[in-house]
Amino acid sequence: MNRILYSLILFFSMISFSQSQEDCLSNLSIFAEYAKVKNYDAAYQPWMNVKEACPDINSAIYVYGERILKDFIKKSEGSDKVKYEKDLLGLYDQWLNYFSKSKSGKNQTGKILAIKAQSMLDYKLADNQEIYNVYDRAFKEDSNSFISPKGLYNYFKIYFNLYKLDSSSVSLEAVFEKYEELTEKFEFEMAVYSTKLDGLLKKEDNGDPLSGRETRNKKVYEVNLLACSTYLKNLNAIIAKEASCENLIPLYRKNFDKFKSDPVWLNRAASRMDSKDCSDDPLFVELVEALHQLNPSANSAYYLGLLNDKKGDTKLAIQYYTESIDLETDKIKKAKTLYKIAIKFKKSRQYSKSRSYANKALKYQPSLGNAYLLISNLYAASANNCGNTQFEKRAIYWLAAKEARKAASVDASTRKIANKTAISYEGRAPSKTDIFTEGKSGEIISIKCWIGKNVTVPSL
Repeated sequence: MNRILYSLILFFSMISFSQSQEDCLSNLSIFAEYAKVKNYDAAYQPWMNVKEACPDINSAIYVYGERILKDFIKKSEGSDKVKYEKDLLGLYDQWLNYFSKSKSGKNQTGKILAIKAQSMLDYKLADNQEIYNVYDRAFKEDSNSFISPKGLYNYFKIYFNLYKLDSSSVSLEAVFEKYEELTEKFEFEMAVYSTKLDGLLKKEDNGDPLSGRETRNKKVYEVNLLACSTYLKNLNAIIAKEASCENLIPLYRKNFDKFKSDPVWLNRAASRMDSKDCSDDPLFVELVEALHQLNPSANSAYYLGLLNDKKGDTKLAIQYYTESIDLETDKIKKAKTLYKIAIKFKKSRQYSKSRSYANKALKYQPSLGNAYLLISNLYAASANNCGNTQFEKRAIYWLAAKEARKAASVDASTRKIANKTAISYEGRAPSKTDIFTEGKSGEIISIKCWIGKNVTVPSL
């Protein structure tokens, strides 16, 4: 008798479970379709039914649920708004509980926590310390999926604001450490997008058409690179005043003995002093020598090249720069070093060498728009010194504009300044009247001196 009763209970339980699953799948389909067309009012009830009955059935509950609740928050006031805000925070916690991993098995804890922190910030649902704690947990527990440029920027901005409080327990040293961590994170993510974009640019250069998916991906990579570049610049702006030589040198001097055996600390300190033009201080020499002795690397070799450059020993500087490039295995970092060297040669007015290193950089990173811009500026800077006639001198600006246009075509982060630069240089080139008067329409002009390029005069 007990067996029969047990079997009946099990049978009806299975029917009930099956019916519940069927209801959940039906409601899931209903609310998803409404949410896709932004009819959040109609989506709300079936979404609630699924969330309460089957919270682990599909991650769409949380992806679309966030949109639904944000829409209700936007349209509500008073206690209703507070309720939906509370529901939103609860939704993120449920998301973490049921879908902390994606369908492919990748951890997305950092992503979800960063989204939660951003909502807390947007809707003023907590103080800075609490919001920072959520961002910090995201970064420490799963930085791999915490890739939002805006989120990374706000993570640092809030920490910096905590440092600026009169009662703050955050030290300047801790701020610099956090700054270095996030700068490296930005650079890492930018390198990932650049590598993917470079592959597509090389395919285009080879005359192979991109597929529809590749075209869409190219746009995504460009947008993400632009966002990373913009927020990294904003992050640098926040700390610009604090990261002065007057602050950096005493801080690094105080901690040098403590960290002189730590290659990460030495490299960060040397990098920061170089970027802030503090490399004339004797401490920079100590940092570089300690770094190279401890762990000879592409970075330490580059800094030794920089030191010898400042001493006027160009031959030894080039030797170290070359060693730096040879030691570097990462293509993006190699391109970055080559570009830095190109900048150094531009400053010393060695334009031919500067262009050579810029072109080498582009071989490793075709999407490095700044390298094209550098070459553009090198040509423009030589306009008065190359060419036999005034017309030929001004024709160099066509070359300069062409390189600027290349920068705009491959790098969204430089597109605005590159297009402005191109327009400016085209305005300095010979006008249609000049071309007609000189009778140069369609003519090929050979530019001598270090440039060694031909430029075709536009046909009238």
